[in-house]
Amino acid sequence: MNIDIPAGKDPISYVWGEMVPGIGIAASKFSMSVYTHTTLGLREFEAARLRIAQINGCAFCLDWRTERDGQKVEDTFADAVTQWRTTDAFDDRTRLAAEYAERYALDHHGLDEEFWARMTAHYSQLEIVELSMCLGSWLAFGRLNHVLGLDTACTLTGGSSPTPRL
Repeated sequence: MNIDIPAGKDPISYVWGEMVPGIGIAASKFSMSVYTHTTLGLREFEAARLRIAQINGCAFCLDWRTERDGQKVEDTFADAVTQWRTTDAFDDRTRLAAEYAERYALDHHGLDEEFWARMTAHYSQLEIVELSMCLGSWLAFGRLNHVLGLDTACTLTGGSSPTPRL
């Protein structure tokens, strides 16, 4: 871990809640909102989220699987996300979600008219904005947790979405 955590303190709660409460608590609420208020389908959501997790290298995010109404993506889904270009496990919307996540994280200046024509053929403007906000949250906070070494201090909650620990 790259941040000193006082003995007996939970690393996540300490960094996100106590160190910078004016920022950390607000960031945590935004992070949780992408899970509690999403209108995106589970497969699209998870394809985008996992692609960002793969790029960030966040150990917790790579292990996490979002659950909705007792449903999770299949065990082989993360492998399919890695192979989003060629997998036959994805429909067009799921493939586009993984592609958008990768390009958002690695080549946002390269999002050209051809890409946007494909996106707008499969996603509404509302869905594009929502997915973009989700991507921003996952990119920023997964990277923050990984860079600070907090991703190895996270524990799976077993719930239908990450549980705030603040």
